[in-house]
Amino acid sequence: MTPRRAALALGAVFALFFLVPLGLHGLWIPDESRYAQIGQEMLRSGDWIAPHFLGLRYFEKPIGGYWLIALSEAVFGENLFGARFASALVTLLTTLLVYGFAQRLWRDARTAIAAALVFLSCALVAGQAGYSNLDPQFNLWVTLGMVALYFAFESGSRASRLRWWAVLGLACGLGFLTKGFLAFALPVLVALPYALWQGRWRVLLAWGPLAVGVALLVCLPWALAVHWREPDFWNFFFWNEHVRRFASATAQHMRPWWFFVPIVFAGALPWAALLPPALRLAWSQRGERATAFVLLWFAVPFVFFSLSKGKLPTYILPCFAPLALGVGRFVVQARSQRSARALRVNGALNLLIGAGAVAGLVWLQLHDPLYSAGEGSRLALVVAVLGVWLLCAALQCWQPLRHWAAPAFGVWTFFALVPAALPLALVHNKMPDQFILAHRDALRGAHTLVSDDVGTAAALAWRLARTDVVMLDTQGELAYGLSQPDVQGRYVTRADFPAWLAQARRNGPVGIVLRLGDAEEEPLLALLPPDTRVHRAGRLVIAIVP
Repeated sequence: MTPRRAALALGAVFALFFLVPLGLHGLWIPDESRYAQIGQEMLRSGDWIAPHFLGLRYFEKPIGGYWLIALSEAVFGENLFGARFASALVTLLTTLLVYGFAQRLWRDARTAIAAALVFLSCALVAGQAGYSNLDPQFNLWVTLGMVALYFAFESGSRASRLRWWAVLGLACGLGFLTKGFLAFALPVLVALPYALWQGRWRVLLAWGPLAVGVALLVCLPWALAVHWREPDFWNFFFWNEHVRRFASATAQHMRPWWFFVPIVFAGALPWAALLPPALRLAWSQRGERATAFVLLWFAVPFVFFSLSKGKLPTYILPCFAPLALGVGRFVVQARSQRSARALRVNGALNLLIGAGAVAGLVWLQLHDPLYSAGEGSRLALVVAVLGVWLLCAALQCWQPLRHWAAPAFGVWTFFALVPAALPLALVHNKMPDQFILAHRDALRGAHTLVSDDVGTAAALAWRLARTDVVMLDTQGELAYGLSQPDVQGRYVTRADFPAWLAQARRNGPVGIVLRLGDAEEEPLLALLPPDTRVHRAGRLVIAIVP
């Protein structure tokens, strides 16, 4: 495939598999509803300096990622497409960076196309591309920073070196505005061993301050503005979101040190079986400066994130660009040498995974059905998607050298269609904005809004374009915002709820959205007055108290 045809194919794939599905299913909680609501609130309030969530101070991240989501909603509307477009766009830009970097490194269009295709079809990358979140944005800036870092070291002319060190500083500054100090740590942790390994430490000492200066120019105006507006921002953000999350025994999302090992293999599907031979090939070629850099680009962030106490699967996303570069190069070499074994094994693994998924679905439908009798079309769509996965795996297994890329279409089809074909019980549980949308007119008439779940409260606020949701017996990530002295009446305990509700309904109707578990369902519902109108869908309850 020529570069021009590859670009056309990439555009078609991006439009069909990534853009079209953005509005086909509801917002996942808690992440998507949170970021959609923060972007909407920023857009409507006009406050582009201090992050707020549900009208409360929310200092867990800087402002840059919210800017892009808010701009997306400003351009495309406060809808599902607008909330998610930013993630799709930055994923496309990161794919283009992978392509361009591979082309510049190895001067081979085949390797560049293979690396870009592998990156865009890794399960973690493809899944996050249609998910409103900050990790795809941060991955773009880390990838740009690493590309700039390599060419900053390798540039021959003063002008070129000046340009690339400045781009590195720009990427670090934008990364800092998205997720904080980690954007500075990752390039430094890669640059130091690379400079020592390659004997380029004088270049780092001479030109590194330029990158630091550009990064400060990018992020310092906002950093000073938010300090002036909210003096406690940096205290909370630094200690809670960096020190405690990395080193504290009470960090959120505590995981063992080996947590990211299976995550990398699962996130690299449908290319998981190619990771070991690709890493072996890269290690055997570590004498090449480009390959040495790619190895460090993967290994250093992987070790750094593994040492952190708090872990989430998406934290490891910056490791997937170097993985894709290595796998892409391995694929091209395997095809050139007519070596089909690893590709065939990869196809067989995907066949096994697909067959296991089909068998598991059949077993569940027979013993503990996921889909009810009225959801035949949803079940049929899931079966069709798994059929595409099996077909693509079979093609790679049958003719691995010719159809090596077929599994990519299986992954793209999966993430494009499966979210819209999930069982309604799961939809109502994890995408409550759809149920809220169905009853939006009734909820719009409520003077007071209440919810017992932060993610559901965010979906409620986003669908109604309101921020004044009262939290019932839960605080979660809103604890800091709710603790501020100038915030009153935004939290009520279950013990105080009956008296509070009796007072609140005097001012007008009260709209309550609950996401309940079996054990707590009836006791909480028993607290509602007899004249309450109740709508139920799975674990979701919408109650209108007149």
